[in-house]
Amino acid sequence: MKLDENRIDDAVLALLLLGLHQGDHAWKSFDWDAMGRLHARGLISNPVGKAKSVVFTPEGKARAEDLLQSLFGQPD
Repeated sequence: MKLDENRIDDAVLALLLLGLHQGDHAWKSFDWDAMGRLHARGLISNPVGKAKSVVFTPEGKARAEDLLQSLFGQPD
């Protein structure tokens, strides 16, 4: 099955927001390839290393908030 990596990355970015802590940090417990692509797009800090979390860039956090609402939000 061929998968749309952009849609996968959008879902991962939105779900990262659920693990938000200490301001802009998020727990990094998602697919490594998707995390690497989000980093390459400038949306999160480098996921490679000993830290258990990544940091959202301002653009990444804003996009994550929009995606969380559009992908998983319930209508009012």
